[in-house]
Amino acid sequence: MSIGSVHNFPALKNDLILRAARGETTEHVPVWVMRQAGRYLPEFKEVRAKYSFFEVCQTPALACEVTLQPIKRFDLDAAIIFSDILVIPQALGMTVEMVPEKGPTFDEPLRKAEDLDKLNSKVDVERELGYVFDAITLTRHKLEGKVPLIGFSGAPWTLMFYMVEGGGSNTASKSKKWLYTFPEASVKLLNILENVIVDYLVGQVKAGAQLLQLFESHAGILGPNLFFRYAMPRIESIAKRVKQKLTEQKLDPVPMIIFAKDAHFGIKELSTSGYDVVSLDWTIDPAKARIIVDSKVSLQGNLDPCALYSSKEEISIHVKNMLEKFGTQRYIANLGHGVYPDFNPEHVGAFVDAVHEHSKLMNKKL
Repeated sequence: MSIGSVHNFPALKNDLILRAARGETTEHVPVWVMRQAGRYLPEFKEVRAKYSFFEVCQTPALACEVTLQPIKRFDLDAAIIFSDILVIPQALGMTVEMVPEKGPTFDEPLRKAEDLDKLNSKVDVERELGYVFDAITLTRHKLEGKVPLIGFSGAPWTLMFYMVEGGGSNTASKSKKWLYTFPEASVKLLNILENVIVDYLVGQVKAGAQLLQLFESHAGILGPNLFFRYAMPRIESIAKRVKQKLTEQKLDPVPMIIFAKDAHFGIKELSTSGYDVVSLDWTIDPAKARIIVDSKVSLQGNLDPCALYSSKEEISIHVKNMLEKFGTQRYIANLGHGVYPDFNPEHVGAFVDAVHEHSKLMNKKL
């Protein structure tokens, strides 16, 4: 079933990123940027001056507005719905606030295995996260078919990380302690999260999302042993279950992207985990990744975000070097992580334009 026919969405004018994700030929490299809507944009700061972070996430009209801000400013090939991975812990009954200069903060993190009993383990995603679905549907209409819309979720381990740590951490000592001292409770929590994530991602597609990205943002801190024991099985299961549910509900399939930051040790396995695209952080050599990954999988990434502190001329050189390593096919350009708050918006625009310009020239030479 076509979601567009159900919601009467405008016809898509730029399907470049969808073709790249599926391995089809592209005339130039598509590009989007993680956290492309956010604190580096003055128009976003104006919205945040009036509303709290999660008020923006939970108000479809506001989430739509800020999702569209970078699309109006830059020649991007995709929009990504403005939300946050931590809406899932909120749906499970936990209180999370976005504290200025500190980031996400939980008032009562999970401290012991018994704390799992406090969670709302059977989440009705339509009721608890329907505001995200409403924002997606509204944004699809407001985009007027200009570019596809990406939906996303945090992966189970990354969500567990925040729920146990209570916020950010350089060591993940509290959450990794759970894996070593409460293995059964850890598996129970990860399974609870997986079930919600599957329904959440399927709901986003039903609402109008045309691609999905799963963020395993804290993969690297696990190391290979814990990653393959606790994180990878859920990453694989989510892809399989989402695609199966879409088929069962007679919904058109959408490409899925996996971004497991710092998981250089698992690139090959990630490429056979059921996703159409593997997104790389900036610590991974694209040329080597091309050799390692399954040939049927596209790649995404991976410019060091800090490269955007360079001059526009230098950004162009960095982009050219990156493209030469990735090649122009089966590839979606992006940063190796998200945009930083003190970025100059013009430098983001320079990155986007350089991707298009250099990849067009490279394709002419093929």
